Amino acid sequence: MMTEKTDIKSLTLEELEEQLREQGEKSFRAKQIYQWIHEKLVDSFEDMTNLSKELRRRLADSYELTTLHMVDVKISEIDGTRKYLFELPDGHVIESVLMRYRHGNSVCISSQVGCRMGCRFCASTLEGLERNLRPSEMVDQVYRIQKDIKERVSNVVVMGSGEPLDNYDSLVRFIRLISHEKGLHISQRNLTVSTCGIVPGIEKLAKENLSVTLALSLHAPNDQVRRTLMPVAHKYALGDVLKACHDYFEKTGRRLTFEYSLVRGVNDNLEEARALALLIKDQQAHVNLIPVNPIKEREYVQSDEKTIEQFKNYLESRGINVTVRREMGRDIGGACGQLRKSFMEEGRDTAWRHMH
Repeated sequence: MMTEKTDIKSLTLEELEEQLREQGEKSFRAKQIYQWIHEKLVDSFEDMTNLSKELRRRLADSYELTTLHMVDVKISEIDGTRKYLFELPDGHVIESVLMRYRHGNSVCISSQVGCRMGCRFCASTLEGLERNLRPSEMVDQVYRIQKDIKERVSNVVVMGSGEPLDNYDSLVRFIRLISHEKGLHISQRNLTVSTCGIVPGIEKLAKENLSVTLALSLHAPNDQVRRTLMPVAHKYALGDVLKACHDYFEKTGRRLTFEYSLVRGVNDNLEEARALALLIKDQQAHVNLIPVNPIKEREYVQSDEKTIEQFKNYLESRGINVTVRREMGRDIGGACGQLRKSFMEEGRDTAWRHMH
């Protein structure tokens, strides 16, 4: 019977040292291997040239080195945003996005294949949840993109398909791997985790001794409207979510970001702006207004610029820090889940034919 190989890219340096020690190897070997995987970003054990042939063979026998396969990349002619479609070892596909800003390269990664949260304005959730991503599959999205563009990635947002706190252990391991000084060493302050508000997950994350930024998908100023947009709001009331967010700030000192998608006629009038200002007045937070991305399965429409401007001005007049998210990669279907969805709909064969 085949024994399943260990996923070496998901192991921490300490675990790798432990396993190699048990195999009679010196601990500096683990550091070398870790560096090959997480800093030099090699695709195979064969590339680890300062290890003996014998050790490379033993590693290949016992371990798998998870690498994602780039199926497609779309590049925006407007702002250089790149949208990647990656195939996982089991044939599932996920999306990641590279956004180029003046302050550096930011990558948005997926944490699950699909999502079970069911938020009404999101394309990622239309097919439900297929499975969680492993830590290796999360970090490798960043590694493949860094290799592709041959430039350093300085910021990562876990905001693609999936609810990160619904894949909690992989998320925390991902954060520790990507910020490790023997790896890419991306500062935890440059990592953002987006959640639709899973209270136990937020509480648990606050105790991990990490310094990542938490972004809450708020999208409505009260439970009534929020429930129409986000099924998760039936489970966790806004009051409890905001208390957990406030505790997160208290424990970590990291200011929160509240994401608010503006949907015309649903949550974008001044009444809602007033309710929102009242709701978050005690939070140390920054509000990110997002003109909603229309998807054809839903009837939601983007708010017009004047409405967005008024909403923003009202919050600012109440002393709240606000930005309007600039839409990146508009010409390549920038929103989460859209590229994967059209790929699945066209069927793999046609999609492959277009590309080759």
